[in-house]
Amino acid sequence: MLDQPDDIHALFAGAPQTTEFKKLRKRLVRQTREAIEQYGMIEEGGKWLVCLSGGKDSYTLLAVLYELQWRGLLPVDILACNLDQGQPGFPATVLPAFLEQRGVPHRIEYQDTYSIVMDKIPAGRTFCSLCSRLRRGHLYRIAREEGCSAVVLGHHRDDILETFFMNLFHGGRLATMPPKLVNEEGDLFLYRPLAHVAEADCEKFARALDYPIIPCDLCGSQDGLQRQQVKQILDGWEANAPGRRQVMFRALMNARPSHLLDPNLFDFVGLMRESGKF
Repeated sequence: MLDQPDDIHALFAGAPQTTEFKKLRKRLVRQTREAIEQYGMIEEGGKWLVCLSGGKDSYTLLAVLYELQWRGLLPVDILACNLDQGQPGFPATVLPAFLEQRGVPHRIEYQDTYSIVMDKIPAGRTFCSLCSRLRRGHLYRIAREEGCSAVVLGHHRDDILETFFMNLFHGGRLATMPPKLVNEEGDLFLYRPLAHVAEADCEKFARALDYPIIPCDLCGSQDGLQRQQVKQILDGWEANAPGRRQVMFRALMNARPSHLLDPNLFDFVGLMRESGKF
């Protein structure tokens, strides 16, 4: 890895020089590069709007993308973007100061979606769906204004697994967050380069570099969210059988339509045995 201080981007300032951290960093870079290549995210001369919430995942995403860019493995321009949604008590100066100090091109956008969510969602109901839609709409608009070809999010392997089980348990469908998607208008990609990365690794990385973590109090203030319930189930399985999350994630990459029940994915009606065989 990059051992000389002069070789390290400002996002890596103060990085531990331990073997453990270097292995972690190497793993994150490798897994992110694999996802970018596997799902065809590389676009020569493109420009990515990298969404920065102030959480551990988005900090990790930004740093790893800059390392890939430094290594010549990501030939795109990067513009970091934070959408300040008007949550009471949100530390609005933290991210601008962080990005300016580290020389990261960025855009900070203020849109009071918090008031809209609080007005529209009845007491006791979860905010996530409406909040996400409003946020996504603004991010797509900003990407267009900035001439970006893709909106890039920090969802990791565990987010993808949790979404799969939420759809399974509550939505009645086999679906999750795809690593690559085209928006409904068809003019922007949505990428999740951390698709192969474990949440625990994002946590270790962001803490090791002492990034100023900003919690999402809007979502975190709600007890009993479906996602938290699913996370607890997965945590229990992982505790009983270490490595279970990775096995389940590999299953999402190894679907067999002929062994499921969706006639839109596999032609069961047209399936015929060979003539003369019983």
